[in-house]
Amino acid sequence: MSSDSPSPGPASAEQLAVDSADPRYGFGVDVGGSGVKGGIVDLQTGELVGDRFKIKTPQPATPTAVAATVAEIVAHFSWAGPVGITLPAVVSGGVVRTAANIDHEWIGTDPYDLFGHHLVTRSLTVLNDADAAGLAEAKFGLGADEVDGVVIMLTLGTGIGSAILFNGGQLLPNTELGHLQVGKTIAEEQASARAKEEHDWSYEKWAGKLSRVLHEYEKLFSPTLFILGGGISRKANKWIPLLSTTTPAVPARLLNTAGIVGAAMAARDGLRP
Repeated sequence: MSSDSPSPGPASAEQLAVDSADPRYGFGVDVGGSGVKGGIVDLQTGELVGDRFKIKTPQPATPTAVAATVAEIVAHFSWAGPVGITLPAVVSGGVVRTAANIDHEWIGTDPYDLFGHHLVTRSLTVLNDADAAGLAEAKFGLGADEVDGVVIMLTLGTGIGSAILFNGGQLLPNTELGHLQVGKTIAEEQASARAKEEHDWSYEKWAGKLSRVLHEYEKLFSPTLFILGGGISRKANKWIPLLSTTTPAVPARLLNTAGIVGAAMAARDGLRP
């Protein structure tokens, strides 16, 4: 087990003082391929209340093992209210349809039944991780919920995660734009941060490849704004100015808390993709 600090101890007094029934607060858990992290969210500001708590993703990342880890994180905060949970997967119709960086046993799983057997609360929302991050960034990162038209958020990492929001923040779930074929290969094979690293491309060369992908998205969706996230967004000043898109592109702001915040928002709103 690991956390954000070597010895995290119990939740802070600030966190324990939060009432799970208080509608100002929510709880989100972000399940990733390497870590599962969660925390209490101030739904008015999009900020965490105290620190997040992180545990290494169990290997293999089977449904039962991951659900037990999620339950441990929720219990760490003594949280009994609604819980939002992200998965690196397509979730639609109450069923997990794909599995990226988690065990393939997830495919076909009912996540509500699964997590319902591990958590005290039955008030749950389970959604795609990029969708959760998009909800959070649109609301709290750049005020994109006030932008007219279509906003596309992309997380540029091992692959390309995507979230499409329209009409002031309405989510079109499970878009998976990173799997769209652009030219002879899918988008994430030529424009992800991993592709840049594996091919040792300069920022200039990679920005050209990313621009090609973004041009395809422009043709399909006529977006008003691109929000570009992932770890590489910390150095956005080195590559966003090199993009050749007509649509404005800005770096994501919430970074590693976006999934947690978006999950808590989705749970508050009773979102069920």
